[in-house]
Amino acid sequence: MHIGIPAETRANEIRVAATPETVKKYVAQGHTVTIQAGAGAGASFPDEAYAAVGAQIADAATAFGADLVLKVQSPTVSELPFMKRGAVLIGMLEPFNAENSSKLAAAGITAFSLEAAPRTTRAQSLDVLSSQANIAGYKAVLLAADLYPRFMPMLMTAAGTVKAARVLILGAGVAGLQAIATAKRLGAVIEASDVRPAVKEQIESLGAKFLDVPYETAEEREAAEGVGGYARPMPPSWLTRQSALVHERAKQADVIISTALIPGRPAPTLLSVETVQAMKPGSVLIDLAAGRGAEYEGNRGGNCPLTEADKVVVKHGVTIAGYTNLASMVASDASALYARNLLDFMKLIVTKEGALNIDLADDIVAATLLARDGEVTRKA
Repeated sequence: MHIGIPAETRANEIRVAATPETVKKYVAQGHTVTIQAGAGAGASFPDEAYAAVGAQIADAATAFGADLVLKVQSPTVSELPFMKRGAVLIGMLEPFNAENSSKLAAAGITAFSLEAAPRTTRAQSLDVLSSQANIAGYKAVLLAADLYPRFMPMLMTAAGTVKAARVLILGAGVAGLQAIATAKRLGAVIEASDVRPAVKEQIESLGAKFLDVPYETAEEREAAEGVGGYARPMPPSWLTRQSALVHERAKQADVIISTALIPGRPAPTLLSVETVQAMKPGSVLIDLAAGRGAEYEGNRGGNCPLTEADKVVVKHGVTIAGYTNLASMVASDASALYARNLLDFMKLIVTKEGALNIDLADDIVAATLLARDGEVTRKA
């Protein structure tokens, strides 16, 4: 089979969908691999490294014209015409973006969106959301340390003692847990909040204090259990109590990292404008939900209405960072992990003989199939 790996062209995206490590394995399996010239440069993988393991270096049209195309993000409108009808596309294709899904279907592409993979033990090795969120949580803490005008750890010096920074993590999924672990390594004092009671033990095992908001009704507890590893929207009664607790803890925090996202829905508002106004001057907020929250004064924020996508702004004395692609800031490792996710997924749809075999009896294949034969197969 001819596998193509084009360069990513969307803003702030320098990851690549295959590394020399995974290309070597594709070639060993008998596939022909074409890499667009310069596709891996942003992730520190030069063309020479791909050529050394058997890849062909070519232009975008040749890479997109392959039988099977591996991408990080979905092709743009200008890139889609390069793909031939019936070709297979695998990547992070925004399964909840109905307009994008329709465009892929209209182009006659068989598309697999790996964000839609079920969160099961069997699917862990190809869980792109986890592999990239892990990196985002790590990078968020480093960015916070850079923007925060004080030390993170406690320091005892001849000039006096410097107190450790107080870090508040909102949302303890993969990104939040990695943020806790990274902040702990930097010597911060950490508190964390999440709607799911099951994560309390994980939070505490990493050295953070869990902010517990008790459930008062069966409806609250049922919503908190989530579905498929994700949180669900919580009842207003619980949200009111959580908001009050977060407001009080945010007033004491030096750094806040918010990571709360719900697939297919706007990101929940966890930090109100009033909470930001009450925060300490010089404190920092890293909002991983930037650009995916509710609209506020003509701007779509994140977990905080004041967040601006892909900007660092200062509001009410608080520095708010709204980077939307933190994983791409660690492009080499992010690409390496993502490329391995794709390699493992390929095993489900390509036989050992190199032939395409789409088995919809496989729950992972069925869940990730986004478009086929001109139709959208997975509704947003």
